[in-house]
Amino acid sequence: MTPTYYANANEVQLFEQAYTRALPVMLTGPTGCGKTRFVEHMAALLRRPVVTISCHDDLTSSDLLGRFMVTRGDVVWTDGPLTRAVKDGAICYLDEVVEARHDSLAVLHSLTDHRRALYLDRAGEVVRAPGTFMLVCSYNPAYRSSLKELKPSFRQRFVTLSMGYLSAAREAAVIVAETGVDARVAERLVTCATAIRTADAAFHFEPPSTRVLVTAAQLIAVGATELEAVEACVLAPLSSDGAITDGLREVVAAGLPVPGERTSR
Repeated sequence: MTPTYYANANEVQLFEQAYTRALPVMLTGPTGCGKTRFVEHMAALLRRPVVTISCHDDLTSSDLLGRFMVTRGDVVWTDGPLTRAVKDGAICYLDEVVEARHDSLAVLHSLTDHRRALYLDRAGEVVRAPGTFMLVCSYNPAYRSSLKELKPSFRQRFVTLSMGYLSAAREAAVIVAETGVDARVAERLVTCATAIRTADAAFHFEPPSTRVLVTAAQLIAVGATELEAVEACVLAPLSSDGAITDGLREVVAAGLPVPGERTSR
């Protein structure tokens, strides 16, 4: 079953074209705007498996490529997830690639140019990528620091697809499709999120994603009030500063039913 995905622009066509020409893709956009869901959707359309690697500070090149391990008294080479993805002709998805160290990302260079190969120096092996293999990376450029920045030379190896939040109507449609809540409930959740995203310009916090709106709608679907769901899923994770939370609560409360008021679910 193909995961539900609502296109925001021409990202589906560009991804397919990049896949046809064996080009790597970089997805950029705010947290929770649908980058991972998009990769899952495209993998289903292209009928390719996805190998997802969550990047972090401690990720090493050995974590990607593989290492020698002792198994039943023998020392054997064990492929890492990147190597397995190349051999299987899968889509390898590096989520939040900006979190990885630059020296770890250097192993991707030979995969993202004309060579399309992995050089496993320790194993003495060169793995050539089949035509079905695709490298996809993602990150949120709005919340990077000077210590976590992708080099321009690395970014230029990729076809970059800039993604953003869906239009209000499409975001509400996603919430309804994922949770089954009434369309009016979904619309109010999106209105709240839009108000908070606008306030983000002043407060500089991570804006609420479509993902958290779906989570809030799931609570509403089983009996939570809209205000309770928004408080627990949207407001509470945003900031530990009580003054900011109180201010945002006033912003969203204006668009939600008062406690005890009957609403459609």
